[in-house]
Amino acid sequence: MLHNIVSWFEKQAFGVCSMLGDAMGMRSHTIRKYFIYLSFFTAGSPVIIYFVIAFWLEHKHYLLNPFRTRRNSIWDL
Repeated sequence: MLHNIVSWFEKQAFGVCSMLGDAMGMRSHTIRKYFIYLSFFTAGSPVIIYFVIAFWLEHKHYLLNPFRTRRNSIWDL
């Protein structure tokens, strides 16, 4: 049951900490803890970085290939 609650919060929080954890080989819990500590010490400036990463995760398929069409052939108009 605890895993279901944690996964629900991850989906609601854009999955930024879990994506960073997978990329760096760390647990997302540890990254989340460091993010909270860093936010307290720097008066919340990592929140801006968090939202930029969340925006990138939500729109990365548009940002990485902006001119790529999704059509397989000329007849798929």
